[in-house]
Amino acid sequence: MPPGLFGNTRTGYEPTKARSALRLRLALALLGLVWGVGAAVGFAFAGQPGWAGVCAFVALIAVADVLVVVHRIRQGSRYQPGRDVPPGPPVGTRRRTGDGDG
Repeated sequence: MPPGLFGNTRTGYEPTKARSALRLRLALALLGLVWGVGAAVGFAFAGQPGWAGVCAFVALIAVADVLVVVHRIRQGSRYQPGRDVPPGPPVGTRRRTGDGDG
């Protein structure tokens, strides 16, 4: 496969436009955690161990997601490429566009 075919070529706008909504993802993960734990406890008291297990599993996935999101928030912009990284493949590897000039 040629380099840059499936999104691994930088456009040069990454530091300003490539942002992930980590705080929204954290809020949704916390909501899933609260819902999962509450539903698991509710189903356990209602005598439905199968549904309680499913909801506990959802809560476990939400805990993992919270941990990943918190880790990425604490990383900050450490993995943003610096100014010394060009916004594309090296000049010698670019493909010609073939505009008909021959």
